[in-house]
Amino acid sequence: QVQLVESGGGSVQPGGSLRLSCAASGRIFSIYSMGWYRQAPGKEREFVASISWSGGNTYYADSVKGRFTISRDNAKNTIDLQMNSLKPEDTAVYYCKASSSSGSIQYDYWGQGTQVTVSS
Repeated sequence: QVQLVESGGGSVQPGGSLRLSCAASGRIFSIYSMGWYRQAPGKEREFVASISWSGGNTYYADSVKGRFTISRDNAKNTIDLQMNSLKPEDTAVYYCKASSSSGSIQYDYWGQGTQVTVSS
């Protein structure tokens, strides 16, 4: 099992910045990728960004490229999402996800979510 705890959400005006953090615990050694997803009211959950746990390869949704940066700290078992130039359409609940494997079986774990509101 992997446990995930997010922090750092809040309210900000358009153009502002927020930094989200996600701390992982439990079977850390089984994690091969972590990332962020978001879900706005009335919409499906969508991919935002991800990072490989070993090589540090990063991936971003087109909608956040150039504005968001995902990073990891393997020593602290955390990932962060630095969000700059925030727009009202970035308003959503942001979820941290960890993907792990045990043999040929893949597991996905989710955090409880943290609210991000971008409004003037």
